[in-house]
Amino acid sequence: MSSPSAFVLHSRPYRETSALVDLFTPQGRTRAVLRGARGRAGTLARPFVPLEIELRGRSELKNLIRLEPAGTAHWLDGDALFSGLYLNELIIRLLPAEDAHPDLFEHYAATLPALAARRPLEPLLRAFEWRLLTELGYGFPLDLDIAGQPIDPAGVYRLQPDAGLEPVGQLQPGLFGGAELLAMAEAAWDQPGALAAAKRLMRQALAPHLGGRPLVSRELFLARAAGAAPRE
Repeated sequence: MSSPSAFVLHSRPYRETSALVDLFTPQGRTRAVLRGARGRAGTLARPFVPLEIELRGRSELKNLIRLEPAGTAHWLDGDALFSGLYLNELIIRLLPAEDAHPDLFEHYAATLPALAARRPLEPLLRAFEWRLLTELGYGFPLDLDIAGQPIDPAGVYRLQPDAGLEPVGQLQPGLFGGAELLAMAEAAWDQPGALAAAKRLMRQALAPHLGGRPLVSRELFLARAAGAAPRE
């Protein structure tokens, strides 16, 4: 099989027999119309399937005239499925259309089989969030503060999303210990508190770019964890 040229992020019915498909390609995120979506092409136009595609059109809304499998579909279920949907929603919400990020595409393509193999979810999610922020130009050093000084393992820091990590005098809710930040910088997820702190840090770093609208995938995940129906 050839290397994939696209993954479907989301698909929904469009007019009588077509579908409106959000795609992630090495050339960026794009939207296309797939005609005859009730046939074989429609069965392929779903998330987590590596695809070889051909697009036509010069407007922002392209025509998807060919799609073929470019590998084995990644079967995600349970928490892995919700995690995959979360990554897809982040890409749709944050990645500008037609903005090429081939390295991010490769990272995404490598994350899907890891999710399907039931590898621990939290390190995979944190790594992708961080890669996405960095690709979009919103990243910041984890081992240096906003003044360029090395992070002190005994220090306490808060995130200034547009600048980086700022040292503060005492630990308060929502702040980060220096040892936690240095563990994140080394991806040392076995260090106490590193994964929990990374989750809080990524939430804070992503929030300004997501705006006030909640992530549907996160609400679905929380509803599943609570055993309740998701909010309408």
